Amino acid sequence: MHVITRLTMGGSSENTVSQIEALERVGYASTLVLGPESEAPIVEGARRRGCRVLEIEGLVREISPARDFAAVVQLWRLFRRARPAIVHTHTSKAGFVGRLAAWLAGVPVVIHQPHGHIFYGYWSRPRTAMFVGLERIAAHWTDTIVTLTPHEVEEHLERGIGRPAQFAVVPSGVPTQALRAAAPPRAEARARLGLPPEAYVVAGVGRLVPIKGFDLLVEALAEVAARVPNTHVLLIGEGAEREALEARAAELGVAERLHITGSVTDVIGRLAGADVLAAPSRNEGMGRVLVEAMALGLPVVGTRVGGIADVILDNECGLLVPSDDASALANALVDLGRDPALRAKLGAGARPRAEAFSTAVAAAAMRAIYDGLVRSRRLGG
Repeated sequence: MHVITRLTMGGSSENTVSQIEALERVGYASTLVLGPESEAPIVEGARRRGCRVLEIEGLVREISPARDFAAVVQLWRLFRRARPAIVHTHTSKAGFVGRLAAWLAGVPVVIHQPHGHIFYGYWSRPRTAMFVGLERIAAHWTDTIVTLTPHEVEEHLERGIGRPAQFAVVPSGVPTQALRAAAPPRAEARARLGLPPEAYVVAGVGRLVPIKGFDLLVEALAEVAARVPNTHVLLIGEGAEREALEARAAELGVAERLHITGSVTDVIGRLAGADVLAAPSRNEGMGRVLVEAMALGLPVVGTRVGGIADVILDNECGLLVPSDDASALANALVDLGRDPALRAKLGAGARPRAEAFSTAVAAAAMRAIYDGLVRSRRLGG
């Protein structure tokens, strides 16, 4: 049984569903348990892909003592009734209540996959310290903690969460070949977006929320446009910061250069029209969209946070810049905008680098974890 707080458009949900698909193919029959805050189209998409889905009313994203207690009880009853051999929790909140319920129910094997972490960039220091303390406790109920990158392992251990032997690394698998096959030609993608054929297009993909750092990209846009006059920024996503980003672009005099698509299902159809991907995140477990962009042959510019530096090989497939530094971000984007040869070199390096994070690589790594735990615990099936 897999447990996640909610299925929404984003990397952690897609990674979870694709893992279940891969595990089903090799004989690990799975049920995905989730909460009521999921997005209906994403849940229906998971069902179409063969996921058996079960909703637990108490499983919500924000802290709610009453509902969190109810979630633990509901999950405990479910585990006692269904007797799964393995419980695999995804993301922080489901990870705590799900692991507690699994421990109380005597589940033989418990796997936790945070899909990133919340150790910085999200909350105040006291609240973050509380979450870190809860993660330390929950690690005692866990057989294996699966991170997206090696750096994420280091960040857990630095905070006293788990033991080195508990950790395994599995990237968020990207279907690189299928993605390239589905991508439209660059000129066609630009025409659909209404972008000039000769423009220098910098794309950003994700929720329009502070942790993604798109406010830094809008700040950088003014400087980049002054030095590379045909620059446009394409933000593929939706979120609470949209109005603030548009207002800031207007203040900086670059409103006509900022294009926000809103929430879309065909991200690749838009991303194919870009020259560069920018990922100015303040925290990022891996950055699935980095791999998607690299699979298309796009150079990527990312901040040195979380697992981004494990994905981007600096000056080989992209450029790394400090976090929360709009000027450094602008300089990197200007370098790429002024130098087509540099873009071509980094784009050529990006395609083979993306293959290290493919669905085939991820599926094989996750199967090895499952098979090893089954053998060590002598579980049937």
